[in-house]
Amino acid sequence: MTIMANDLKTRGVTILDEALKLEDEAIISVRGKSKYVVMDLEHYNYLRECELEAALIQTHKEIAEGKAQTLTAEEHIEALRNEL
Repeated sequence: MTIMANDLKTRGVTILDEALKLEDEAIISVRGKSKYVVMDLEHYNYLRECELEAALIQTHKEIAEGKAQTLTAEEHIEALRNEL
């Protein structure tokens, strides 16, 4: 559902509550252009969890392909210092 910024200004969070009862996300449109996405915190946390899971899968893939190094914390800090 798309909500115009002016509607949000006049109706406040009530319009967001109504929109989120119908869909998981609501898009806020400013001057005719989609600019923001609003969702409830539970849905946001779910998406964050999915994002972190995808990053973990990618990391495991890179390790399996030999694209990663295993370093101690001290070795990693030293490597970072050498990059500067």
